[in-house]
Amino acid sequence: MSSVTDSAPPKAAIPPADAPRRMLHFHVLRHDPQDPVSIPHFEVFELEEAPGMTLFIALNEIREQLDPSLAFDFVCRAGICGSCGMVVNGRPGLACRTLTQDLPAEISLAPLPAFELIADLSVNTGKWMRGMSERLETWVHSLGQEVDLARLEERMDPELADRIYELDRCIECGCCVAACGTARMREDFVGAVGLNKIARFALDPRDQRTDQDFYELVGNDDGVFGCMTLLGCHDVCPKQLPLQTQIAYLRRKMVKAGLY
Repeated sequence: MSSVTDSAPPKAAIPPADAPRRMLHFHVLRHDPQDPVSIPHFEVFELEEAPGMTLFIALNEIREQLDPSLAFDFVCRAGICGSCGMVVNGRPGLACRTLTQDLPAEISLAPLPAFELIADLSVNTGKWMRGMSERLETWVHSLGQEVDLARLEERMDPELADRIYELDRCIECGCCVAACGTARMREDFVGAVGLNKIARFALDPRDQRTDQDFYELVGNDDGVFGCMTLLGCHDVCPKQLPLQTQIAYLRRKMVKAGLY
């Protein structure tokens, strides 16, 4: 008899508490753009690995024990705020969600590209995200109608509500933009995060904008037709959003409407 087994990849084994601990070497890109004599360079920090250690924990220990000047960002420690995004061994990810046990002993850390550098591993994703949101007008448009707060919204199909909620899970961490080849070549490219937002509002029945309105926002080389479909964004998204599906959805929507 044959049996069906779970095909999910096995989780990394947690070593016993008394097992010999590795010495980790963190190669951190250091640079302060506000310091005229600062030159970008890698600095190596050595730290003993602890069970369950994340990059967030390791960076805090480095700052507390070895170098208090090390700059990096964090808020929630739970993969919700998106502020601890960085490039880990060449791949964008969240420091608070990355276990050192899943990495080699030599760990390279660098700031996310495409965003304004504050210092070391700290970048200003908020400035980029706000500019993108204002440019794409990422809010529900109601054609100037006054909102009656006393009136309940019309009921929405549960399946559609789930699709919209799924896209609203984006935490604007910037990992998708950092992994995007088009963003390296086009400074004004809205990235997967922007296209995901437009797809979200195109689905929302409360938004009164037309396909033509959405086309004027992203129907160009800085929008959905500038994507080279390398899908690095889809591969690195820490929330595993269906970014590939949303890009295809927008393209089909505009082609069907005869706008491209």
